[in-house]
Amino acid sequence: MIQNKSGDSSMRLALFVLPFAVLTACATPREQCISEVTRDTRILSSLINETRANLARGYAIEREQDVRTIRRTCRGRNDDGTIFTFRCDETDTFTTSVPVAIDLNAERAKLESLEERFVQSQAASNQAVAQCIALYPE
Repeated sequence: MIQNKSGDSSMRLALFVLPFAVLTACATPREQCISEVTRDTRILSSLINETRANLARGYAIEREQDVRTIRRTCRGRNDDGTIFTFRCDETDTFTTSVPVAIDLNAERAKLESLEERFVQSQAASNQAVAQCIALYPE
């Protein structure tokens, strides 16, 4: 079923940024500075790629998580060493990809806007990277 949903971009953004946050914890001060000042440009680049893919497909793909409780039979051991069985619940999380209808004209306009912002962000990032290099020479 195709649904029209608009949200969850913050979740995708968080999942995109998390690996960079982990990597910067081990980086030199110069690398941390450069990573920080280029963050917006990296995010915009990712959003541009996603928007282009949506336009090429004609629809977006949204990831949804489904939590299910599965009943199982578990085993235990009494104080006297005898084994007994009992019902136990196990929770599993499943992620599924769901096609989502999009307005192609709005998606094209979004891409154009993202590309304009990327150019501006790239220029600002280049200046900021030069400052990082000057501040933290190797």
